[in-house]
Amino acid sequence: MYNETVLDHFKNPRNAGEIENADGIGTVGNPACGDVMKMYIKVSGGILADIKHKTFGCGAAIACSSAATEMVKGKTLDEVSRLTRDEVAAKLNGLPPEKMDCSNLAPDAIRAAIENYRGNITENRKDQNESTA
Repeated sequence: MYNETVLDHFKNPRNAGEIENADGIGTVGNPACGDVMKMYIKVSGGILADIKHKTFGCGAAIACSSAATEMVKGKTLDEVSRLTRDEVAAKLNGLPPEKMDCSNLAPDAIRAAIENYRGNITENRKDQNESTA
């Protein structure tokens, strides 16, 4: 069912875990199949300096999270925001069609972490402006 690349990322997930004091955290899930992905990011100068994931789900879900984190580390947030499910599937040399929607949530989780990061920046600026007023 799964090719060797998917199995390798499933058995040896890259960037698994969490980042203490992450700049952004994004969580997405698919109620239909039970997959849940949580992405943690560290940003430095507009670059995704570090990314880790905690993924609960099938082998394809874990492999997608692992591959996606490898694809985005060191890129600008704008580049990272454009990552697609098809690109992640291609990095894995394909996914079974029935796994494309439910397991390949990694780009969505990464975008959610970036949105959380950007929201945190806005909140911090707002708090600073209020404390200096």
